[in-house]
Amino acid sequence: MEHNTVENKNDITRSRVSRSRFFYYVGLFCLVAFMLGGCYNLYKHKYQGKPDVTVQESSLYNPKYK
Repeated sequence: MEHNTVENKNDITRSRVSRSRFFYYVGLFCLVAFMLGGCYNLYKHKYQGKPDVTVQESSLYNPKYK
């Protein structure tokens, strides 16, 4: 049986160095994308300031009763 395949010397599975470099860059890209996404999400949901909340007078630290 004869196989009609040509060995590709640029194939990632043939070279351990190329595979390691590829996975390093993929991991680095994923890490940077995750960090940028997290920073954007924190910016999008940032604290808007102290809201104006009405509190019943009977539940204050020094309550006022009628």
